[in-house]
This record gives sequence, structure tokens and C-alpha cells, in this order.
Amino acid sequence: MVKKVARQVTLKQDSEVTDKQHLLQHLTKNIEGFGPAWEYHLPLFMTRQSLSRQIYFDTLYRQLLDVPGVICELGVQWGSSLATLANLRGIYEPYNYSRHIYGFDTFSGFPSVDTKDGPDCEVGDYSVIAGYEQELEKVLALHEANSPLSHIKKNHLIKGDVSVTFPDWLDANPHAVISMAIFDMDVYAPTKIALEAVLPRLTKGSILVFDELNCPQFPGETRALAEVIGLNKLRLRRSPHQPYCAWAIWGE
Repeated sequence: MVKKVARQVTLKQDSEVTDKQHLLQHLTKNIEGFGPAWEYHLPLFMTRQSLSRQIYFDTLYRQLLDVPGVICELGVQWGSSLATLANLRGIYEPYNYSRHIYGFDTFSGFPSVDTKDGPDCEVGDYSVIAGYEQELEKVLALHEANSPLSHIKKNHLIKGDVSVTFPDWLDANPHAVISMAIFDMDVYAPTKIALEAVLPRLTKGSILVFDELNCPQFPGETRALAEVIGLNKLRLRRSPHQPYCAWAIWGE
């Protein structure tokens, strides 16, 4: 059964939700005792799902190392993927200061939904707390400070409806080649508009990433891809670590 938890669609069983709450309680209870190396102990509380997502992003990142350009994540929410990408950049290409990472989000959830999005989507789903983008900026800055060339700002947030902000950003940045575009907006209209806008900035080898492809709860993403590019025009790949995520290498 599809359930909504904190404005998010989930297929988790009640027992899984309860177990995660217990893990959170143990984390809150013990984190201060971990001392200055607290982050090394966080995997103790990481679920297989969250670990799988880290592995998935590592798989993606390693494929773009020889592709020039920036990374655009369209749909950021709390920003965990942005932080993961920033840290992977610090691991795999710490001196590639041209690999800027841009995160686009309303930070207030879906601004609108279309009939093509199905019954599980509502305006405001996947919102975060008011003003959270300022907190996220600080966290990303701390991650950047822990990597070489930290004096060059390479993480950026763009707040607003992606249907507007992404085309505007492309106009304002005519130099930008996009090595990887991550579509994680879930719903039809902004996904379609962003897909149409991004195509002229891709090079052969650029990676298109879709977070809810073939997903019955979010049909809008598949419909947008089918209309803009065509499902039979891409060689889509999947990872064993993520059920509804898929990616394609442009020009392949």
C-alpha cells in the first residue's frame, strides 16, 4: 500500500518505519559520545537503502570523470545527494575546479501538479522547513572547505521553480557544458521543460539521470522523457542498488 509520510510517498512497511525511528533514537542518544571522529561511526545507523544510494551515486560519478562540464541536480530537497556529489568530487577529481555542482529546487515542494502525474502527487509534497536552503549552503560550504582548492566556490543552490530557474540559468551561463543532469523532480511539467532546455548543452558522453523512471507512483517523469526524447531513443541502464533509478549516456 502506498503511504504518505511527512508529505513523501513511501512503500515501507510499518515495521521498517518503526525500526528507522529506533535507529534515530540510538543515533541521537550516542552521537555526542563518539567524539571528534563522530562521522566515522554514522554507518552504524545507516540502513541498507541509504548505503545503496551512496553506492549508486559513486557508480554514476565514476562514469563522468573524462567528460567535461558541470553537474546539475534538478530537485534537491534536503541536499544529501548534493553533499554526496561534492564529496565524490573531492575524492575522484579534487583539482578539477571546473566541475561545479548546481542544485535547483523550490524548497517548498511541488509548485504544481499535472493530471499526468497521477493521484499520489499533491502541491507542496517534498517540502523542507522554511529557510532551509540557507542551512544547506552552510553545510555544503563545510564540505567544500574539506577539499583542495576550497577558496573556489564550486557548489551552488538556485531556489525557485525549475521550469523558470533552469532555462534562466542556462541563458545566464552560455559557457556551461553539462556533464551530468539529474532529474529528481518527480513530476511531469518541470521535468519536461528542463529536459527540453538541457539537450543543447549535452556532449556525447554526458549522463542523463532519472530518479523515478518506470515508477507507478510518479508516472510524470517517464511521460516527460517519452515525449521529449522517446524511450526507444536511449539505452537506459539501471543499478541493482536502486529500483526506480535509471541513467543514459547521451550519444551512445
